[in-house]
Amino acid sequence: MHRLLLITAISLLLVGCHHHSGGSKDDGREDVTFSPGITEADVSEHVKVLASDAFEGRAPGSKGEQRTTGYLIEQFKRIGLQPANRGSWLQAVPYVEATLQHADQAKLVIDGGKDKSELAFGSEMVVGSPANEAHAEIKDSPIIFVGYGVDAPDQQWNDYAGMDLKGKTVVMLVNDPGWNDQDPMLFKGRELTWYGHWASKFEEAARRGAAAAFIVHDAAAAGYPWNVVQTGWSAPQFSLPTGEDPTPRLSVAGWLTTAAARKLFADAGADFDAQKKNADMRGFKPVELDARASIAIDSTISHGQSNNVVGELPGSLRPYEAVIYSAHWDHLGRDGNKIYHGAVDNASGVAGLLKIAEAFAHRKPKPVRTILFLALTMEESGLLGSHYYVNHPLVPLDLTMADINVDALTVIGPSHDIAVIGYGQSQLDNYLVEAARTQGRALTPDKVPKGFFARSEQFNFARAGVPVLYARSGLDLLDGGVTAGRKAYDDYITNRYHQPGDAFDPNWDLSGMVQDLRLLYMVGSKLSTGTTPFPQWKPGSDFSRPGTEAK
Repeated sequence: MHRLLLITAISLLLVGCHHHSGGSKDDGREDVTFSPGITEADVSEHVKVLASDAFEGRAPGSKGEQRTTGYLIEQFKRIGLQPANRGSWLQAVPYVEATLQHADQAKLVIDGGKDKSELAFGSEMVVGSPANEAHAEIKDSPIIFVGYGVDAPDQQWNDYAGMDLKGKTVVMLVNDPGWNDQDPMLFKGRELTWYGHWASKFEEAARRGAAAAFIVHDAAAAGYPWNVVQTGWSAPQFSLPTGEDPTPRLSVAGWLTTAAARKLFADAGADFDAQKKNADMRGFKPVELDARASIAIDSTISHGQSNNVVGELPGSLRPYEAVIYSAHWDHLGRDGNKIYHGAVDNASGVAGLLKIAEAFAHRKPKPVRTILFLALTMEESGLLGSHYYVNHPLVPLDLTMADINVDALTVIGPSHDIAVIGYGQSQLDNYLVEAARTQGRALTPDKVPKGFFARSEQFNFARAGVPVLYARSGLDLLDGGVTAGRKAYDDYITNRYHQPGDAFDPNWDLSGMVQDLRLLYMVGSKLSTGTTPFPQWKPGSDFSRPGTEAK
């Protein structure tokens, strides 16, 4: 065990001995004191504030955003960070907002050779215009089943082989080829790749000239129930302007329930389940169904800006090199009287970011390299805050050692293991193993591999070549083992994830969260020294650092 990690681990146990004021408040909060270390009480206080009704679910562009960014700046100042964007605490992120009008009247009409049906918004399908068209329409568009909608040259797989999609509507399955028959030899087995991510599927369909695309939802393959899709697509949709993100975009796109897909296929005289099975076979060819799709939608299009909140602790000797800690501050806002508090997702991660910053601010000696703290916006809208950041980095990406991401931490007590989402990709796993030994814990690949690696902020850093670490407590709880951990996880996904029920609970057991945060602090602390080389991606990884030599 490296001496530095041992010293760090011991220092983190000696917390709570010095407190200081939380500063002035303008939203009814009482004065609070915070410890220089990472403690349950402090994490709880931050989550309670960020997930409170006053913050209105932290929607981008709302009063909730103003409260959130104000709180983060207040805390960054109190902790002793410096503004990281040329004297500013904010990095403005432009967005385009599309709000579907009269969603309850939207009908996807399927005119099949055998029957005709109308699929209703919300209960059977959701739809929007990723291209941000005020009026988007398809009329009698031929429907093509394209399996998983994946073209992956590295896997010798092309679901679009030989098919001209101009003017046509594609229907595709969620996840990667091989998911439904659990073939470990196809793609990465149960670990979702970028090809299987919904955004990648829509991009590929648009690139090939499709008029519209619909993904068939499946709770197991997607990793979340239909109500999560329904909630997300019923709210305003955010995207970056085309000048920031020139990725091809569909005029019309959305999701279908499995029951709706079966109805669509039946209208065409086809068997959905049989075609779904065929989609897992190498050599699958797209199938033109005897059916046509029609829909017309209107959206209100507006432009605005949200903000990443950016603070730093400048390095003492190598300030031009940086270690990043990231967490997204945004959630789903409110819908009338319903507030989507986002306590676990991701007030917990933002609270963790603040406490890691506090620990670094009191670290002696000071970090040799700069520690950059990014509270990012619009993660829930497609990782837009991190996408913008990697296009406009505050420290050059080739001088950025790593991004350590903090998202949806555990509130169900400590575990024997620490789960790494995207395990095996970079040398950062090795540093986490070393830190975990100080807690008597072992690393495991994420036990719920539903594509989380492509669904949180570190993904854009990885795509840009920066090694990343995204980890949290595993499911093997000290109290109840894997059975209790799996039950608690499933309960959260089913009953609280992206729902108003993801609210602060004073009875949470945050001891596991604190353990995780201390591990992530230890990894960053090691990276912040002048002697630790830049971590690299491992051979066989999906990613690579531009110019793979260590800096």
